[in-house]
Amino acid sequence: MSLKDQIQIVPADADVAGHVPPPSPQPSKREDEQGPTPEQLAQRNAALGERLEAMDELLAKPLKDILAEHEQAEQTALAWDRFGAMWMLSQRAMRRVAMDLGAQLGVSEQEIVARALGHANAVLNGADENDLNGTIAPAQMAHIARHRGFLRGQFRGG
Repeated sequence: MSLKDQIQIVPADADVAGHVPPPSPQPSKREDEQGPTPEQLAQRNAALGERLEAMDELLAKPLKDILAEHEQAEQTALAWDRFGAMWMLSQRAMRRVAMDLGAQLGVSEQEIVARALGHANAVLNGADENDLNGTIAPAQMAHIARHRGFLRGQFRGG
């Protein structure tokens, strides 16, 4: 639609009362679109109902309980963050020890990494259940076993 179709210029001396037609309604783009099906509306309604129930449940709690849960979640996240930092520090330290010992023995970095991957794969495949003289707790081995599928993808040589 052009600007000329939207604006009507009337001479200053013209009697405009009743001579200016009202603007024609613009066709809506939505008229051509079909609305959601009754099944889609029912699904949306059910999802909104679930969200409303969850919000009602949350809002029914005293504020002190809501804040306590939030604080507990923050403490848990901080604990996991600290655990991750400890893990990265220990991995870095162990890598450094392995590289230093390898250098003393004339073993290349590639050979050290290949050996580490070999040991990791042995653990993941259940061939190495060695607890390293009690330094690996059974719970740690069980934890590794629970995440075996994910860890296999991380320790593939390549």
